[in-house]
Amino acid sequence: MMRSFGLLLAFSSSLCADEKPWVELFGSDKLDSFTGKQDSWAFARSLSLDTANPKKLKFEAGSGILINGAKGTAADLYTKEKYGDHEVHLEFCIAKGSNSGLKFHGHYEIQITDSHGKKELTGDDCGGIYPRAELKPKYRYLDQGIAPKTNAAKPAGEWQSLDVIFLAPRFDKDGKKMAHAKLVKATLNGEAVHTNQELQSPTGHNHIKPEMATGPLMLQGDHGPVAFRNFKVRALK
Repeated sequence: MMRSFGLLLAFSSSLCADEKPWVELFGSDKLDSFTGKQDSWAFARSLSLDTANPKKLKFEAGSGILINGAKGTAADLYTKEKYGDHEVHLEFCIAKGSNSGLKFHGHYEIQITDSHGKKELTGDDCGGIYPRAELKPKYRYLDQGIAPKTNAAKPAGEWQSLDVIFLAPRFDKDGKKMAHAKLVKATLNGEAVHTNQELQSPTGHNHIKPEMATGPLMLQGDHGPVAFRNFKVRALK
């Protein structure tokens, strides 16, 4: 029988003493921390919605901001480092109607999308835990995912912040899963959108893939214009 995460909650509260320093993942304006095709990504010093077409972001080349190019599409980026329990801070900006995501272990996605002002929320809205899905013969959702507790999303074109404490699933010596992955806390723009939320399986079409004790972080870049800054992570033990 899978154990409750109660023990892990106590465990997570004791992690502070063993926290490692924050690591900036593109603080040097390089993508050395990532694998994946990188030629469509660019660095900028400023950006804004394109007034002629708010479904696009326009930017000025420079330093500090990572953007998925003038076309608003680039290959997904995966960190070379694999993490177990960890904490993430990420700031993002999306164009009108755009879509992105942050995936823990490359498997569990918190949705980044333009859902400002929406009343009825699902896991497909900003800050939600993305639904499970079937890839073939045609992509479709198998459930509604896990909606954020509140709609904390800002309008497209504004910078937003996401802070998450993630606990990896636990396995016994034989590889049997003993406890689900968990979001101890996820905060969007300063508002809690998930607290002590178990992730019973990976999200999207990854739900059929095996879970693991450590895995990479993934930034989604192929679903529309998005920019990131101040992306940092620290292991919790």
